[in-house]
Amino acid sequence: MNFLALLSGNRLPEVLVGAWLVMGLLLLFGLAAGRALARAEAPQLPDTGITVRSVSEIIVSGLDTFTASLLGAHGARALVPFFGSLFLFILIANLLGLVPGFEPPTSDSDLTFALAVISFVFYIYQGFKRRGVAYLRTFLGPLLVLAPLMLPLEIADNLFRPFSLGVRLAANMTADHKLLGVFTEMTKLVVPLAFYVLGAIVCVVQALVFVTLSISYVKMAAQEH
Repeated sequence: MNFLALLSGNRLPEVLVGAWLVMGLLLLFGLAAGRALARAEAPQLPDTGITVRSVSEIIVSGLDTFTASLLGAHGARALVPFFGSLFLFILIANLLGLVPGFEPPTSDSDLTFALAVISFVFYIYQGFKRRGVAYLRTFLGPLLVLAPLMLPLEIADNLFRPFSLGVRLAANMTADHKLLGVFTEMTKLVVPLAFYVLGAIVCVVQALVFVTLSISYVKMAAQEH
């Protein structure tokens, strides 16, 4: 049974309902974490045990460290909200496919291409923001004499990036979900647990790959050549 189809009532695209569901879960978690932090008597001290606040702080700290490790310490923290939101959305959307009766929204190329376009627009914006009009110089190659050759190649390379991001994520999540379904139907109760673990690993890796490539594009757009 496909619960996304039931929730959509055959009136809305399933991928849209899945995306809304993921956004709703993230918003609820964010509101709960914000309230927990606001009610803390000593916000500078970590909670003891596993709480909404402690989990959210671990997530934010990990995303901050991850982004800084790829971009460098300078200016990395300002980009954490964007890349952190992108990572968490893709991760939860991927993991949704592990819930029986649900399909991962990221197996739909419409959603993955939309995410890739957002990433594309963001790194182009960062290129102009950090380098101004000089960012256009990166499309002309190292020597102006090579500009007529390099310009179409650079434009094609940049336009191919969102396409490759979208295809990679959609294809991998579709394959992961299909294989998980096949193997769990062929085996008994205990064996599928191993496939769920492998599926969860794939979900995390694909979210990391998408965000890592997006960060690398921003780094290339912002750095001097």
